[in-house]
Amino acid sequence: MLAYRHAFHAGNHADVLKHLVFVAVLRHMAQKEKGFRVVDTHAGAGGYSLESRYARQKAEYAAGIERLYDAPDLPPALADYVAQVRAFNGGNALKQYPGSPAIARQLLRPQDQLRLFELHPTDHRILASFVEDVPGAQVAMSDGFAALKSTLPPPTRRGVVLIDPPYEIKTDYTRTLGALREALERFADAVVVIWLPQLQLLESRQLPQRLKASADAHAKKGWLHARLTVANADTRGFGMLGSSVFVANPPHTLHEALAPCLPLLARTLGEGHGQHALERSTHA
Repeated sequence: MLAYRHAFHAGNHADVLKHLVFVAVLRHMAQKEKGFRVVDTHAGAGGYSLESRYARQKAEYAAGIERLYDAPDLPPALADYVAQVRAFNGGNALKQYPGSPAIARQLLRPQDQLRLFELHPTDHRILASFVEDVPGAQVAMSDGFAALKSTLPPPTRRGVVLIDPPYEIKTDYTRTLGALREALERFADAVVVIWLPQLQLLESRQLPQRLKASADAHAKKGWLHARLTVANADTRGFGMLGSSVFVANPPHTLHEALAPCLPLLARTLGEGHGQHALERSTHA
């Protein structure tokens, strides 16, 4: 469980989709003056050097954020996401990639709160140092799934939960479904953002439908599911084909914001195999 390091994958197609959605959600939440809390259950190190030996091992960012970094005429939501990556690089060449905590740090206001959880000791140490001067931020080296009990509901009754486990062990699938149920039972208005790998595994294929059923039962504002496929399975049926992001209680602006972005991402990141889908429940 502690072998996973996101630095190997920083800035890849999955990060692009996940953080596109995350930025759009945070932008919407900040439209109201009242503060909100962001809970990140698997926060990682906060930010990543794309020049590190980890990132360069497979250079996954080259088929992800690098293809968008200097692209002109992007749809507004995608342009906003790329602007956040640019800000993390000081407006200069692409050398670093912001994880979810870095994006939150750039977008949250003084009245907002950040609760970060990371079990890997090295990543936790880097993360704690990264946000130590951020008002309203707290970091814990503990199980983010279990932390929902202590973080929800927030005092302001406004909050975003980001659930992004590595899915290296099959229990991550059942725990993710359980985390959605717990989050909505504790705080029915929570905006819950869940990243999902697109694999040939049975658990991977079943989880989106199970999340939809749970949100249908518990989420006041329904759900949204954005999927981006960038590759075909290898001859043995292995490999990550793409990913998706599931949002319970999505902001009413999210579907319209993502609609022009997904076709462009499928073309740009899809290696000739790009596909996309954007679904929402009838009451989202």
